[in-house]
Amino acid sequence: MNRPSRALDRQDTTSAIETIGLLEREIDSVVVGQPLLVRRLLTGLFAAIPYAYTRTETRAGCAHVLLEGVPGVAKTLTVTTIAAAISARFQRIQLTPDMLPADIVGTRIYDATTSTFRTEQGPVFTNILLADEINRATPKTQSALLEAMQERQVTLGETTMRLEDPFWVLATQNPIEQEGVYALPEAQLDRFSMMVRVSYPDAAGELQMLKSNTNRVELERRVATSEVAQIRELIRGTVYADDRIREYIVRLGRATRDPAEVGRPALRELITLGISPRSYQHIMALARVNAFIEGRVYVVPGDVKTILPDAARHRLVRSIRAQADEVSADAILDEILSVVPIP
Repeated sequence: MNRPSRALDRQDTTSAIETIGLLEREIDSVVVGQPLLVRRLLTGLFAAIPYAYTRTETRAGCAHVLLEGVPGVAKTLTVTTIAAAISARFQRIQLTPDMLPADIVGTRIYDATTSTFRTEQGPVFTNILLADEINRATPKTQSALLEAMQERQVTLGETTMRLEDPFWVLATQNPIEQEGVYALPEAQLDRFSMMVRVSYPDAAGELQMLKSNTNRVELERRVATSEVAQIRELIRGTVYADDRIREYIVRLGRATRDPAEVGRPALRELITLGISPRSYQHIMALARVNAFIEGRVYVVPGDVKTILPDAARHRLVRSIRAQADEVSADAILDEILSVVPIP
């Protein structure tokens, strides 16, 4: 198990759990009727997703999240509210088919007065990047985010620039509209740790939304931007995960590739591609945060079962038969969860 740094040794675990709880309640006071969305985004914010390795440390960053839902269900509001609650630098990109990669990462511009090139940084150089309607951008433009999401850096010409920590990509897409959109390729989808489906609030939530004070604009900052990485490392270093939990994650992942191993050979005709080994790391990191938010410093199988649908539904490629029979990825994952033995 990783040990936290000296700074994190002084961090009180109970205080950190309470701080995240206060942050969650502060956001819930603005975003009405979407408690699950808020919980998942906070889970992604504090998850330690490995992205690079050195001789002395494993570098980790926030878990990027893809939000799928119809317009008007508070996807953008939730993201902007979180950014305000932690005083993070925030950039929003409205993606369209005519956008170019340079509109996201920046470009090099020739300066005639000095006869040199200067670098013009794009909106990706921020703490929180909201890529609104990401599936409206062409594959070429979508691919501009790959290096930033995976390596937390951007290369322009011969210059490679590190992105600030935290760096967090949140993207939205509308599942209904099919005209003028480009499906995200598997390589792009796999960079997102979770795909959260945002549904309508219930009747009580919608009524509360109408009663709420829509003029409220000030939020009390509960977590400073600089503290996000500290809490993230605290969670990674203190939340214990037994080897049986890791074996459980591996069994679940392998079952999506070969369902016959768990006694469900019929599912093989519904799956074209199972989840990747990289997703195991994401599931483990997200399960740790879920346990921490629930007030525990150890992971239980229930944390894995809670996180798996959001962490795997976009990575599971359904067969043509599954699409024709309207068998969803969630239904396949539920079947796998029901048959894989719990440690």
